[in-house]
Amino acid sequence: MNSFIAWIGGKKLLRKAIMERFPEDGFDRYIEVFGGAGWVLFGKDAGKELEVFNDADSNLINLYRCIKYHREELQRELEWTLVSREQFFDHKSQLESDGLTDIQRAARYFHIIKVSFGSDRRTFGTNKKNLANSIAYLGDVQERLKNVVIENKDFESLIKVYDRPKALFYLDPPYHGTEKYYDAGFTLEDHLRLKTVLEGVKGKFILSYNDDEFIRDLYKDFHIEGISRNSNLTNKNTADNFEEVIIRNY
Repeated sequence: MNSFIAWIGGKKLLRKAIMERFPEDGFDRYIEVFGGAGWVLFGKDAGKELEVFNDADSNLINLYRCIKYHREELQRELEWTLVSREQFFDHKSQLESDGLTDIQRAARYFHIIKVSFGSDRRTFGTNKKNLANSIAYLGDVQERLKNVVIENKDFESLIKVYDRPKALFYLDPPYHGTEKYYDAGFTLEDHLRLKTVLEGVKGKFILSYNDDEFIRDLYKDFHIEGISRNSNLTNKNTADNFEEVIIRNY
């Protein structure tokens, strides 16, 4: 199935390649460390393994939790949302206000994502949108999330909690040099800290990154594959390709 939202750096176009590289000997827990839109999670079949979805963006995780536990109430809250520039900026200004319930906050964040330009959550988009279909689709999303553990932790803490020899981590961190596109802060020190954590994991990991000299040098001791996809950080009318790498410890 598809994700219910678009996201900067989302893996809609790369998820098949990522899933093709899942370890052949299987795994008993699957952990998405930088969840975002969850394209790989939604693309994979729900198996018997433990599934964990994590992101550092507390508004995003609140949205996921409200879909999982309060989907009907969230849909009712969304009934009167419009593709409206005024409502978009109203919701942006209200998002961090005191007094909102979790459901109200989730509805505003969902609306901001859906009507912003390129889902950047900053600027109002003027392209055609069907909010009614997106809202109805949340029923399918709730069913997929039924047995998924949803976390809002720092990546280092999360990895240490769930690391086991049969664990599979999929990591899609903010790309080196594109951190400005993400609300959750990510620094050079975080890139280095992530590499240090991954050096010591007991389980297996698949890591997607932009293809640049810094990343290739940082992960030179691991298996690195170059891969190309259409860029979703550029105008959709262009044919620019974005060069990425898939890095594994197996």
